[in-house]
Amino acid sequence: MKALLTSGVLSMAFSLFLTPVFIRLFRKLQWGQFIRDDGPQSHHAKRGTATMGGIIVILGTLFGYFVALLLTGDETSVSALLVLFLMVGLGIVGFIDDFLKTRNERSLGLTGWAKVGGQVIVATVWALIAIQFPNGNGATAASMSVSLIRDLPIDFMSITKFGAIGVIVGYGLYLIWINFIVAATSNGVNVTDGLDGLASGASILAIGAYIIIGFWQSIQSCTNAGLLPENVPKCYDVRDPFDLAIVATAIVGAVVGFLWWNTSPAQIFLGDTGSLALGGAVAALAILSRTELLLVLIGGLFVIEAGSVIVQRAYFKLTHGKRIFLMSPIHHHFELKGWAEVTVVVRFWIIGGLLVAAGVGSFYLEWLAT
Repeated sequence: MKALLTSGVLSMAFSLFLTPVFIRLFRKLQWGQFIRDDGPQSHHAKRGTATMGGIIVILGTLFGYFVALLLTGDETSVSALLVLFLMVGLGIVGFIDDFLKTRNERSLGLTGWAKVGGQVIVATVWALIAIQFPNGNGATAASMSVSLIRDLPIDFMSITKFGAIGVIVGYGLYLIWINFIVAATSNGVNVTDGLDGLASGASILAIGAYIIIGFWQSIQSCTNAGLLPENVPKCYDVRDPFDLAIVATAIVGAVVGFLWWNTSPAQIFLGDTGSLALGGAVAALAILSRTELLLVLIGGLFVIEAGSVIVQRAYFKLTHGKRIFLMSPIHHHFELKGWAEVTVVVRFWIIGGLLVAAGVGSFYLEWLAT
């Protein structure tokens, strides 16, 4: 418990007090935001605002997590390191994108396919590592089953029993599934990062849900010697759930401290460095806590934001130029309808919070009903 609280406090203090230092550094390096020409006109005033704030979030998370373990004498785990691996890996992809934008002085960095390629490489390496290194009970951090609140009967491992072809197909489907979750989640957060504080606040809510989930799974873990006999049939077969809660707390603390400077009017933006990193963290926490499909609720705001882009583009092509929204992602639609930016952000936070509450509530109700 000490590590849980300490990691959050340390990471929050790091980003809260050191972000002004990084803002000055980024301005000196001329790492400023470039604005889309076709975006809302009000956003052009944000041109030149320091970006790549995801670097601060990542460093704050690493500082809070590892220093907390050092102070409390606790050991790290494969699961926690995997969350950090995916967070940092996708953060590097985002950093390359942000750096190209600032160097070329335009709002486009990596091409769409190059960014997806980077995400696929990181996610594939991560997925392969996640099913290695079993603990003493033979449990790996990730599972080759599709999960909702627990693993479902949809098991890619079952295909591997059909010889060499079965192994190739089984592992191939597993890698496709993990890549889909990682790409969908990281791009969902990336699309949401269009208004001051919107993606940061939404990420706090979503990742905060995994603090609750990880803590509860650790109490009701199948490996918990103090588990009540009546709860054994519904225990959670998740590896290192408390460690997942600790790393989630470190991430939340870092983003909370960063949000102080990222809220309207933002003095620094997450950039793709931060949005892809946070999306990777959410995806990793969902996969390792065996709550993959529950992301539809916990990451519901990201689903809505990304969905609005997909629907807009599909409708535009089918109707040869007509639009459903004034502009996508959907937060820009409400801006163009006359809503103040802070109004859009707060109302979207409320929607995101309600969806997170529905996700956590569904998680707990499943345990009660089991």
